[in-house]
Amino acid sequence: MTLSISQEDLDSYKSEGYAVLPSVLSEDDLEMLRLECAYFVGFTDSWLIEKGISVFGITHLGKRYFISSRYRYSQTMWSFLFGELMAKVTSAFLGSEVFLFNEQWVVKGANEGMQFAWHQDSGYVKFRDPGTKHDPYLTCWIALDDMSSENGTISVMPHSTLSTHNRIIDHKVEKGTNDLVGYDGDETGIQIDVPAGSIAVFSSTSLHRSNANHTSKQRRAYLAQYTAKPLYTANGKLWNQAVPFLANGECIYDKDADLKEVQEKIRQKQQIDWKQK
Repeated sequence: MTLSISQEDLDSYKSEGYAVLPSVLSEDDLEMLRLECAYFVGFTDSWLIEKGISVFGITHLGKRYFISSRYRYSQTMWSFLFGELMAKVTSAFLGSEVFLFNEQWVVKGANEGMQFAWHQDSGYVKFRDPGTKHDPYLTCWIALDDMSSENGTISVMPHSTLSTHNRIIDHKVEKGTNDLVGYDGDETGIQIDVPAGSIAVFSSTSLHRSNANHTSKQRRAYLAQYTAKPLYTANGKLWNQAVPFLANGECIYDKDADLKEVQEKIRQKQQIDWKQK
């Protein structure tokens, strides 16, 4: 696919906090992300069942999954996160300096996939770090399936609706789901109906939500979040991570250095497992 980011897209992101890039992933990238998604959902199912629990944070067994920080355990995901497509997307909306902040799968189970309340991504940061003063960061919501109201697509609230351009709303915990809720009013926002392989980009201060999945198949999305500079807590500690991606518009990602520690842990575990056989 050929990526085309128009001035209208840039203006929409700047003024309203979001833009939609339809059908920009290649078939190879889309298939790779789907295969990796299946693996990590299966791994999460096994882990939850082994622990004898059905809820872990905002993940609910069979209903809704939030699976983060897994790309280092994959042989292929790094090439997408730090690849040419994401370089073009992130530099267009963030500028010439880019760091990977977070990445996660967001999957709704078939038939009973749960909705997700109105929230800001920055609201989750502020909830854990009330003194935060960070700049808004970029969320790239990547559709791995055709998205619609029936299978639980997202809706985004334009900044102008509730004045959220540079404002982080105080969020409250919703009982039963563990969701953080930043808004529970009557505004409906803009529903994002897009084909698989599309990317919706939005600011971390953009309110967004998603419907429940009422179809017979999973609804799969992958989130990649990037910052223009490392994000620190009010106490000066690094928030989550800041993996160097672009500097002066050029890719500086060092795969070997980034994956070395995890790959060594995997190698050691494989040796232990082999010796126990």
